[in-house]
Amino acid sequence: MMREHDPSLRRIERNSVAACGLFAVAAWVVSGQVASAVGVMVGASLVAFSYWMIKGSVSRLGMSPAGRLVAIGWFVVRILGRYALLAGIAYVTIARLHLPPLALLAGVSAIVVGVALEGFRALVGR
Repeated sequence: MMREHDPSLRRIERNSVAACGLFAVAAWVVSGQVASAVGVMVGASLVAFSYWMIKGSVSRLGMSPAGRLVAIGWFVVRILGRYALLAGIAYVTIARLHLPPLALLAGVSAIVVGVALEGFRALVGR
């Protein structure tokens, strides 16, 4: 695993995981169904997969100018493939597995909480 150079990204990731866990427990307690907690976890997994793919693609763009054109081409292909894969997984989880869409939305929004907390931290730290 690659060591992260930006400590704020590590804090965003850590806050997002904590928010996801909190959302999953809250969904389970409020609804009384395990499917809601699983939906939150699946939604968070979707956004984690997307984040991981974007992070890997962006780090490849920092290479030498000679390989940059090829890297940009692969970046576009990976973006299109990622969105097609995410759309397929979202369809399967909602239509076939019958997981609650609001639980999936709560899981996907865990990253928003992580970013908001880091933004608040940066504002207060000034």
